[in-house]
Amino acid sequence: MGAPVLAPGRPTRQAAQVAEEHRPSPPRVTLSAALRPLAIAVVLLLGYYLLPLDEDFRGNVAVALLLGLAGVTALFVWEVRAVRYAARPRLRAVQAFTAVVTLFLLLFAAGYFLLADADPDAFTEPLTRTDALYFTLTTFATVGFGDITAVTQPARAVVMAQMALGLLIVGVAAKVLVGAVNAAFEGRDEG
Repeated sequence: MGAPVLAPGRPTRQAAQVAEEHRPSPPRVTLSAALRPLAIAVVLLLGYYLLPLDEDFRGNVAVALLLGLAGVTALFVWEVRAVRYAARPRLRAVQAFTAVVTLFLLLFAAGYFLLADADPDAFTEPLTRTDALYFTLTTFATVGFGDITAVTQPARAVVMAQMALGLLIVGVAAKVLVGAVNAAFEGRDEG
């Protein structure tokens, strides 16, 4: 597409914005932008492994999952708003997507871990936290190696919910975040 051709004199507001968007970022800004989503994922992963999930949650796994999904939804809504007002909306959208998807996956991993602890027959084998995360990722990636499978009806219901919500989170969340980025840039054109 290329940058617009500017007539002699003062550049238009739109041309100045396009020039700003295409201006190379300083290396430290680029490095920070690349490392921040990684740091978000690492911090959430550490939280998953450090949270005391060994408590007796029998019967409360479904409630914990629903509350967690409400939290993921609230985080997503907050992140979309943050993207619209961010100085660098594209970078903020990547960070938002990383945080929301990582939290979503860790929520289901914790749910599977608690479900396996509450009902040892829920899966074909006992699940450690790493096993639960592995199962969550293979389900999310639609790989499903088959080495760990849900056996009981409640476990299968949770897996089906993860599958459906995983498709939604990838498709809808990405579309909404792209829309927020576009709205951020359009708002600057009008302002």
